[in-house]
Amino acid sequence: MTDTVAQPAVADAKAAPDTMAWDSGLRRLMMIYLPLGCFVLILLFPFYWMAITSFKPNAELMNYKEHNPFWISSPTLAHIKHLLFDTAYPRWLWTTMMVAIGSTTLSLIASTLAAYAIERLRFRGSPYVGLGIYMAYLVPPSILFIPLATVVVQFGLFDSPLALILVYPTFLVPFCTWLLIGYFKSIPYELEECALVDGATRLQILRRITLPLAVPGLISAGIFSFTLSWNEFIYALAFIQSGANKTVPVAILTELVTGDVYQWGALMAGSLLGSLPVAIFYSLFVDYYVSSLTGAVKE
Repeated sequence: MTDTVAQPAVADAKAAPDTMAWDSGLRRLMMIYLPLGCFVLILLFPFYWMAITSFKPNAELMNYKEHNPFWISSPTLAHIKHLLFDTAYPRWLWTTMMVAIGSTTLSLIASTLAAYAIERLRFRGSPYVGLGIYMAYLVPPSILFIPLATVVVQFGLFDSPLALILVYPTFLVPFCTWLLIGYFKSIPYELEECALVDGATRLQILRRITLPLAVPGLISAGIFSFTLSWNEFIYALAFIQSGANKTVPVAILTELVTGDVYQWGALMAGSLLGSLPVAIFYSLFVDYYVSSLTGAVKE
């Protein structure tokens, strides 16, 4: 009798894992893979649309009744050729690169020194200084660009890329400082105490101990600064007037739109080519970026 009862129990026990596995797989599909697939589709669709518009001839762009809007029948390089050889796009791209690199470098230097001083020197009121720096980041650029324009004109920097290099740190330094303060907290202070006992100065500690350990945080702050500098629009529109000195976000909107005529092929090609440097920059340092966001120094 016992054996008779035990056999169905064993059979049920063997069937249970299969049911649970099927249920778990279906749950993963509905709760993880399906939302993730929708998110990736929504996220990548604008880039797909830019890509197909860049290679579509004008006949396909203007006639959706006879041509599929989501596919290319007769690809062409005319829009890219026009963008690269008939406009100043290479110069716009170079100016944008120099502005982004220059403002990112200045922001990282200033924010590193500020974050280290606030976190490690422990002077009176340091937490409030850090909070005040971060609060400055919350001020919208639409309010600041008017007084900043007056300063830029007074210093003779109007219509110069140098104006953007000096202005962009006003919104880059606060956030980078706040980010690096949090990362410096994760570095064991005992390492610096040992260096102080051995006679090292604060600058030596910062250069030889803290900065090598804070590389993921620095790269994360650099990616953030580079991306914001590359995509910034309001300051570049207000402080740059000549077409040759414009950055890519402003130039493709102001120089490729004449009256009510939109050069959609060139516009999308310029947007697509303009997004490639940022994508490459992310792909090169994605491991450090994720490390900075997910944790601290592994002991």
